[in-house]
Amino acid sequence: MPIVSICMLPGRSQKTKKILLRNVTAAVTSSLEVKPEAVRIIIHEIPYVHFGIAGLPADEFRRRAGRKSKKQDRKISSK
Repeated sequence: MPIVSICMLPGRSQKTKKILLRNVTAAVTSSLEVKPEAVRIIIHEIPYVHFGIAGLPADEFRRRAGRKSKKQDRKISSK
């Protein structure tokens, strides 16, 4: 039974997480040739104060960088 652990910052909608679960399950089933029922996925949402960027808690880093939305963080992290 494959177990996938995903760590991410909070803020994504339930709809987005549902899409993530579906896509990860599809990737695991095709890669490992297992049934979807065998796949377990754990999503860990790490609070900004428990996540560091450049030596600062993420919430403080965001404030210093002048970030106003989480979309900007996603654009930066996907590059």
